[in-house]
Amino acid sequence: MKPLDPRLVRTADAVRVHLAVSVASGVLLTGLILAQAWLLAYTITGAAEGAGTQTLGWAIAAVAGVAVARAALSYLAETSALHSAARTKSQLRRRLVAHVTGSGRVWTAEPGVDGEAGSPKAGELVTLATRGLDALDDYFARYLPQLVLSAIVPLAVLAVVFWADWISGAVILVTLPLIPVFMALIGMHTQSRTDRQWRLLSRLGGHFLDVVEGLPTLAVFRRAKAQAAVIRRVGEEHRRATMGTLRVAFLSALALELLATLAVALVAVEVGLRLLGGYMDYQTALLVLILAPEAYLPLREVGARFHASMEGVAAAEQVFTELDRTRGAHRRAGGAEAGDRREPEAGARDRREHAPTGGVSPTTGGDIRMEGVGVRYPGRDLPALSGLDLEITAGEHVLLTGPSGAGKTTLLSLLLRLHEPGEGRISVRAPGGDWTPLEDVPAEDWRRGIAWVPQHPYLFDVSVADNIRLGAPDASMERVREAARRAEADAFVSALPEGYGTRLGERGARLSAGQRQRIALARALCRDAPLVLLDEPTAHLDPENAAAVRTAVARLLEGRTAVIVAHDTGWARDVLGAAPRVATLPPRSLERSVAR
Repeated sequence: MKPLDPRLVRTADAVRVHLAVSVASGVLLTGLILAQAWLLAYTITGAAEGAGTQTLGWAIAAVAGVAVARAALSYLAETSALHSAARTKSQLRRRLVAHVTGSGRVWTAEPGVDGEAGSPKAGELVTLATRGLDALDDYFARYLPQLVLSAIVPLAVLAVVFWADWISGAVILVTLPLIPVFMALIGMHTQSRTDRQWRLLSRLGGHFLDVVEGLPTLAVFRRAKAQAAVIRRVGEEHRRATMGTLRVAFLSALALELLATLAVALVAVEVGLRLLGGYMDYQTALLVLILAPEAYLPLREVGARFHASMEGVAAAEQVFTELDRTRGAHRRAGGAEAGDRREPEAGARDRREHAPTGGVSPTTGGDIRMEGVGVRYPGRDLPALSGLDLEITAGEHVLLTGPSGAGKTTLLSLLLRLHEPGEGRISVRAPGGDWTPLEDVPAEDWRRGIAWVPQHPYLFDVSVADNIRLGAPDASMERVREAARRAEADAFVSALPEGYGTRLGERGARLSAGQRQRIALARALCRDAPLVLLDEPTAHLDPENAAAVRTAVARLLEGRTAVIVAHDTGWARDVLGAAPRVATLPPRSLERSVAR
């Protein structure tokens, strides 16, 4: 594990500022250490020779002033370090959140392929962004400053000791490298332990989130106690890993302290013998004895701080791994083979990224054309889509059918820009414009013109109004109410305890499935987007709720381009008309789809 990950320096400007401050503080602190040592040696020698306070008063005051200056400098340096740590954590969290939710990319948990690590689950990602990065405080406030001091103080002390007494300097020069050698040996032994401790903590967080979310299902199937036992087992493994790391940390601290103590004792013995023999004056001996421990102290502190800071470094490395995996996964998402996007095949297009403009792309209200589109997910044998040809004209309503696993949801994910095709191309054309590759349209601008209603819409633990205006944050309350009315949701929302101000609970727990679906439709109506994507909007609903949803869908589709995924096409024909446009996807074992 690197003492200073260069990716941290490149990514967070706070790290660069902190390094500059640490170096400046280290230089000043080194000067104060040398000055204090000389002043102490001068004062003690003068007192031993009978000099009074009139002669030594300035030196005593200077010693006190240096001590105060060292304390103040240490305080300011640690305060600056904690501030830098907070800024760095904030920057890393923002980058992680941006890669998970923004910048045209959408995070999805994926298994590893070709020996690569897969992406973390949601719980592991939460642990990484919170508890994991919080451990960077020790790294910035204690380990990194000591690392800088360990590079400056020993060399400065060694130079002064050589100038004062070359024999003592030679002893320090020989014994000093032993400490970093032992540190490296201990570090190589403990790195795997630290990594395992972090992996177990992430696993524990992810598994606990899974169990909490699935607790009703586990209770029904009488598996709650079994999962509690799994959590206890994982927690016990994490405890043992943590205690093992702490044992090694204590033993390494003991070894480094013992080594440094023996080295200082060796210097003290040879200085004492030469002082008794009259080969060294008292002030020089005192100067060497005061400075000798200072040469080893920064290295000992680095070893002591190493273990406390490595959890944060491991978390930062995991963040960078996730950022790199996110970039690679979106290049591979539709690749012909898992992992083959490292070296694109001949004819494959570079995935270019375009800066968003902040507005709705005019292409979302135009025509869409798919030519030979294919998608293959990493680690899967069969393609999710293969050789798909489909054209959707502006204002057309297309009913997408086919057996389970035929790729209907994958097609919607392509239109949502959650994935990109590994083969073929998707082109779009604004009204009155020319055909443009979809990848040349900024993903954010494209999504601004889409209203999406999934089969299981996600409602957040905020008010009904905030859930409806999710896609239109600036929508007025009148617009929210109108969208709810058109979605057949106004009646039950008004009956809630606080009406549109009622919090819905996690995942909309206060509402039934049909009510959640109508809130999602109200969200789409409030967004007022030119392109509508619906995924099984009436699946698993009772007849009464399904009828309300069908009414709301008919209102939503008026004057818009729409792609509707459905198994039961009867209701869709009622909504779309007697002769809707139907595109049928065959099973994945077939090579091409048929659009009719």
